[in-house]
Amino acid sequence: MGTRIEDITAVLWKAAGTFRGSIDAANYKDFVLSMLFLKYLNDTYKEQIRDLEVKYNGNQVRIERAKQNLPIVLDETQRFDYLYDNRFDVKIGSLINAALQGIEDGNSGLRGVFRSINFNSEAMLGNPQQKCTKLRTLLEDFRPLCLEPSQIEHEEGKDSAFIVGDAYEYMIGEFASEAGKKAGSFFTPAMVSELMARLTAPRIGESIYDPTCGSASLLIRTALQSGDLHKVAIYGQEMNGSSWSMARMNLFIHGIHVDSGDIAWGDSLSNPMHLDSDGNLKQFDVIVANMPFSLDKWAEGFNPGGQQDGETATDKKFAMRPELDKYHRFDWGVPPASKGDWAFLLHMIYSLRSNGRMAAVVPHGVLFRGAAEGRIRQAIIDRNLLDAVIGLPENLFYGTSIPACILIFKKNRPTEDILFIDASGKDADGNSRYKKDKNQNRLEEKHVNAIFEAYQAREDIERFAHVASLDEIKKNEYNLNIPRYVDTFEEEELVDIEEVQENIARLKNEIAEVEAQMEGYLKELGL
Repeated sequence: MGTRIEDITAVLWKAAGTFRGSIDAANYKDFVLSMLFLKYLNDTYKEQIRDLEVKYNGNQVRIERAKQNLPIVLDETQRFDYLYDNRFDVKIGSLINAALQGIEDGNSGLRGVFRSINFNSEAMLGNPQQKCTKLRTLLEDFRPLCLEPSQIEHEEGKDSAFIVGDAYEYMIGEFASEAGKKAGSFFTPAMVSELMARLTAPRIGESIYDPTCGSASLLIRTALQSGDLHKVAIYGQEMNGSSWSMARMNLFIHGIHVDSGDIAWGDSLSNPMHLDSDGNLKQFDVIVANMPFSLDKWAEGFNPGGQQDGETATDKKFAMRPELDKYHRFDWGVPPASKGDWAFLLHMIYSLRSNGRMAAVVPHGVLFRGAAEGRIRQAIIDRNLLDAVIGLPENLFYGTSIPACILIFKKNRPTEDILFIDASGKDADGNSRYKKDKNQNRLEEKHVNAIFEAYQAREDIERFAHVASLDEIKKNEYNLNIPRYVDTFEEEELVDIEEVQENIARLKNEIAEVEAQMEGYLKELGL
C-alpha cells in the first residue's frame, strides 16, 4: 500500500504537536513545512538515484554524470536520512541549518528558499536541551513517511507531486486557522482562490501575477484554472520572508520550478521587482491578490531617509506625492497614508496588459470612502476599468472577521456598466449563500458556482445581482456601497396589534388566577 494524502497530513499533524503549546502556529509552521520539504527532496532524490543505478547498471562514472542533469542534487550531509541518523547530536540544529544552506548553494532554483528559518534558534526552540529534544522528535515524526514519487498513491492523470502539494496546501490552511489574525499575510481560503481563478479565467500561454503572493496558494489555484500550470508564466512578490519561503517551497512541490526572481522578496509598492527591459513595470495578462487590508504607513518605503516636508520638527512630516513614484502609479491620486488599499490596486492596474483581467480582495471601505480615495475611485470608473463588485460573507478570512469583497477590473471592456453581486446573505428562498461554521465561515462549491454563474449571466437577479449603468453610478456620486445597488432588505412580518392585546389580557387573567390560588394555599398553611 502506497502513501496517501491522509498519511502525509497525519504526519504533519503529529509534527505540529511537537511544537504546539510552546510556539505560535504562525511560527512553528515554518519548521514543520520546511521539514516536509526536506523529506520530499530527500525521497525524490533517493528514488532518482536508484533509477539511475538501474539504468546505467551500476556504472558510477555515468551515474555521476547523469546526476548533474537531475532537477535537484543533494550531498550526503544534506539529506534527511543523514540528519535522522545524527538526531542525537547536540549540534543537530546546526547540522540542519548547514544542510539547508548546502541545498541552496547546490541548487540555483532553491536559492534563498530557507533564508527565513533557523533550526538553531534558542529564541524559538528554547534552551539547548529543549531545542535538541524538539528537533529530534521532529525528525522522528517524519521518518516513517515515504515520499518517493513511485510510492505515492494518486489518481490516474495526476502527478504524485500534487498529492504532496495538496497536503502542503491543506496544512497551510490549518496553520492559518490556528494562527488566527497572524495568518492573513500568507493564506487565502481555497474556495475564494477558486472563485478568483474562475473570474479571471487565465489561458495557456498567459502570464499571472500576484504582488502580495503570501504562500502562493492563490497563484497556484489561478494557474491550475488554465488547464496546465506548466504552460503559464507565474510571477509574484512578497514582503514577508517566511511567506516568501513558503511560496517557493509550495511552487516547487507542485512541480513549478520558477527562478528566485520570478517570486521576488520585497515591497511591491516602493520596490517593485518585476520590470521590463526598459525599467518600466512589467505587465501581465492576469493579476490576482489578497492584499493587506488598509495597510498603515504604506508609503514609508518612498522615504527611506526619513526626510520631513517641513524644516522643523514641529512641521508636517513626510507626505507621499505622485512625483515620488517613478512609475507614475499615483497620478490619478495618492491614497491616504493610513490606508494602502488603493495603492495596491493602482499598482496592479498599472501592471495590467491591454487585454488584462484582475481580481483583488478588498475591505468594503474601498467602495465608499471619500476624499483622495473617492477621487481615485471616480478616475477608475470614468476610465471604464471596473467590471464587477462582489460582496463576500463576514468572517471568511483568517486575518480579519470583517466582510470583504472582490473587485474585478478589466481593460478595454466592451460595456460601461458595473455588475454588483451580494453573496453575503440569503437567497430569495431564505437559504444562506455561505456555510456558517463555528470559528470560520466558508464558501462551498455550490456557493462559488452561484456567484460565477451570476457573473457570467450579467443580469439582474432578485436579492443577489444588479447591473448598474454608468449614469446610476454617477447619481450615487461614485459610491459603490453594495446595498445601494442590490436590495437585500427583508421585511419583518406585520404585527397584529389586536392579537397582541388579546394575548396580554389572557396572560393577565391567568396570572391573577394563579395569584388567587397561591393566596388560598398560604391561608390554609396559616401564613
